[in-house]
Amino acid sequence: MFKTFLSALALCAIVSAASAQSQVAFGSMAQDTSAPVEVSADSLSVNQSDGTALYTGNVVIGQGDMRLSAPRVLVVYGEQQNRIDRLEATGGVTLVSGDEAAEAERADYNIEAGTVVMRGNVLVTQGPNAITSEEMTVDLDTGTAQLTGRVRTVLQQQSTGDQ
Repeated sequence: MFKTFLSALALCAIVSAASAQSQVAFGSMAQDTSAPVEVSADSLSVNQSDGTALYTGNVVIGQGDMRLSAPRVLVVYGEQQNRIDRLEATGGVTLVSGDEAAEAERADYNIEAGTVVMRGNVLVTQGPNAITSEEMTVDLDTGTAQLTGRVRTVLQQQSTGDQ
């Protein structure tokens, strides 16, 4: 499986050099976007008039195997107040799914669409390998990510004794 992953990353590196766009697997499996969303933080401010809730300080959001953490997360509720429409995380965001992780300046999670868009100095780590870009869109239903804007891939070479 690791050789397949490296082959896919190598192909992505070639594609990204030509088009500044790349698609990679992200997360150990597709995410269940219908799973409950759990949020913990140091403080919470609720605004009934615009249907938002602002979590600040050590915010951690969990849904299934996915974890998102940030200093500040704005939760926007849909027309039904008990249903979250989207999450807007800012101030330095970390997204972890399985044994893979991504960092960016901000992330917007559209729960209905099942997508997370990370922007600003995106860094994805998959084991010893890393990919950087300006933006990454993760499709949680398929477990894939699309990276755009000056994509750079660093592949660690495997020694012949480690195969």
